[in-house]
Amino acid sequence: MTPALQLYSMRDCADQIALLAQLPALGITKVEGYGGVYNDPSAYRAAMDANGITMASGHMGLNDIEADFEATMDIVGTLGITRVFAPYLEEKDRPDTAEGWAALGQRLNAAGKKYADRGITFGWHNHDFEFVAQKDGSTPMDTLLEAAPDITWEADLAWIVRGGRDPIDYIKRYASRLSAIHVKDIAAAGDNLDQDGWSDLGDGTLDWSALLQACRSASSDLIYALEHDKPSDPVAYATRSAGAFKTLWENTHD
Repeated sequence: MTPALQLYSMRDCADQIALLAQLPALGITKVEGYGGVYNDPSAYRAAMDANGITMASGHMGLNDIEADFEATMDIVGTLGITRVFAPYLEEKDRPDTAEGWAALGQRLNAAGKKYADRGITFGWHNHDFEFVAQKDGSTPMDTLLEAAPDITWEADLAWIVRGGRDPIDYIKRYASRLSAIHVKDIAAAGDNLDQDGWSDLGDGTLDWSALLQACRSASSDLIYALEHDKPSDPVAYATRSAGAFKTLWENTHD
């Protein structure tokens, strides 16, 4: 299993096209897209092809999807994306009631049906705020997925932990909905404050052996995407994390 690299992790690299030439030597031949690399999809695809790199998944903002679905499909088609995930909501746009989260789920389900008609899988990518209980005790992530029965989920397990929940519980609960996993690590309390408390894979506090085992038990058809929200040295991060993932994968089984 070769993991993908979420390119948001590499956004501080000055030349995103040149970066693609570096990745194969790091053991990375798969990437996950985000808005920062969609400006010239044809040029980006040419550079991917030149370096033997593929992009099976990518992030697309829900507002962008709703504003111009065909524009997102042009990007998807050019880059070869088969799984699209809506990745985030600005704080001002986040619902604060169960009804609001259900309405968001309905919007996502409608977007997912458009992609499904084109043979593309669609889902949601979480952060921590989806796991903060509402006043009625409901959990936004559960409400969202219930209201959007046709979408999949890219589970960011480290954000689930930061949201105060057990990621393995959520892996088991929604095994049939999982489409991708974001693989990243959380530094020990007080460490890596300049990196927002994240760490390279394997250098942090999460038990990724147990997490990968749970993921592999849940589904044999997952994309695993390495991510670090604020690495101090992106290339070093990618190198170490790709190596750590390889070791972890070899030590777990389906």
